[in-house]
Amino acid sequence: MLRLALLVLAGLLTLAKPSQAQDVKAVVLRVDYPALLPVSRLDLRPDDLGFAGAQLATEDNQTTGQFMGQTYVTDVVAAAPETALTELERLQDAGLRFFAVQARAEELLAISEAAAPDTLIFNTLAPDTALRSAECRGNILHIAPSRQMQSDAVAQFLIWKKWPRWALIHGSHPEDVALAEAYRASAAKFGAKIVDEREFTDTGGARRTDTGHVQVQRQLPVLTQDLKEHDVIIAADETDVFATYLPFHTWRPSPIVGSAGLRPLEWHPALEAWGGTQFQNRFEELTGRYMRPEDYTAWLALRVLGEAVTRTKSADPAEIRAYALSDKFELAAFKGQKLTFRGWNGQLRQPILLADGRIMLSESPQEGFLHQRSLLDTLGLDQPESACTAFDR
Repeated sequence: MLRLALLVLAGLLTLAKPSQAQDVKAVVLRVDYPALLPVSRLDLRPDDLGFAGAQLATEDNQTTGQFMGQTYVTDVVAAAPETALTELERLQDAGLRFFAVQARAEELLAISEAAAPDTLIFNTLAPDTALRSAECRGNILHIAPSRQMQSDAVAQFLIWKKWPRWALIHGSHPEDVALAEAYRASAAKFGAKIVDEREFTDTGGARRTDTGHVQVQRQLPVLTQDLKEHDVIIAADETDVFATYLPFHTWRPSPIVGSAGLRPLEWHPALEAWGGTQFQNRFEELTGRYMRPEDYTAWLALRVLGEAVTRTKSADPAEIRAYALSDKFELAAFKGQKLTFRGWNGQLRQPILLADGRIMLSESPQEGFLHQRSLLDTLGLDQPESACTAFDR
């Protein structure tokens, strides 16, 4: 009986094969920026960050593709900001049209403008809300969540906890200021109140020297000494200057959320639900380390490509884009529900994990937050709030 079943299955798979084989070639283009070492050596960046997630996704795509006559090949390229466009040109001359780009907004937009007309780009890093609004581009699908999605995820949890009074401490860099603005928007959206604000100015001191923690230990209590009555402190520190030190260094005992304490993440290595354990184990066997958010977004980008190729039986970028943005597309991604794209700005809908350093504590959207289309649309810009016109259909 088993042999008969295998023969039937083999026959069905043979019938499912297209008449012509398809080669699906993609590239992960990672732009590496000069940066200080992280505050903690436990957060040192692995050399294969992002690339490892792409490798796992390619294996997943190939598992299905071998029965469909499809072969998946993924190149990985690291470039400096000043050489990213040169690498793009070289890769496009080689015929590549699918790009998972791990870059900041400036380089991402430059790549979008320089790309050939038939190129499809997956944004796996840049969180700028403007890229999903007035600065959107029709050839970019956003895999990484926006800052607004992340701040909304935190806001929903705080409102669910009945902690509506927030003290906001943000860094002095443009990314920190943008993140702080996202939290202000989330407060207005969900009925919270920012009762006080502070800026931590980056003076360029050595954070990892023997005296670095002593210096910060003196600074932060003073910075938070006269904060108005609050339920929680929100840290907006995208550049990783001070937030890691905030827990236990405030003048009064206070929960910390945002860039430290309870953090909004695309992925966390402690997630075990919804098949997460098996997924984590496969990644760890492949790489010898835990999966990071940048790995997960690269994995997602290439799985979006693989799923669309499987369903459309096409490797044409225009057909892949159209299918991904259609109501037919959905992707299982170990988060408890299928992921889809927002047709008005190319953003991938997805739950946001809320975790501390060791465990996952919650997931947003939270219970009780409703939406007429999708609960996931309670996170980030909704259609009436987005000024994006590149996706008008």
